[in-house]
Amino acid sequence: MDRSRRGQADAVAAEPADLSDWFEFLWDYARQVSDDSLPASQFRALVVLDNHEGINLTSLAELLGTTPPLASRLCDRLQAAGFVERTLSKHSRRELSLRLSERGRAHLDRVRARRTKHIAAVLAALPPEAREALFAGLTAFRAPLAANEG
Repeated sequence: MDRSRRGQADAVAAEPADLSDWFEFLWDYARQVSDDSLPASQFRALVVLDNHEGINLTSLAELLGTTPPLASRLCDRLQAAGFVERTLSKHSRRELSLRLSERGRAHLDRVRARRTKHIAAVLAALPPEAREALFAGLTAFRAPLAANEG
């Protein structure tokens, strides 16, 4: 690939990265404006547990990119706050399963609702043709990602 085409590809690749940064900013902002806001590390743990209900501590640590002792302390704080439940695993008596409590799920639902509200406000400010183009672009961008997952 010649230098000018590579520069164009790099510029185009930077745009979704910038968009991703903005969505991450909106997500974090929605989390922070909550009256019962959690530190980012604890909030990430709630999201992981929402997506991987019943996982063990080692798996949680791997998904968070941390160590089991640090993940255990994180879960201690989340359990003390009423956001996480630990139960004996159905697969091993020596292992605990982690899942969101009703309070933890309600917290995630509130943050997600705020995130959706903030993103909807940004989208509403766009002209209709820009929203349609954004949707079409994101749909097209998602297709190769979905193909790589399967």
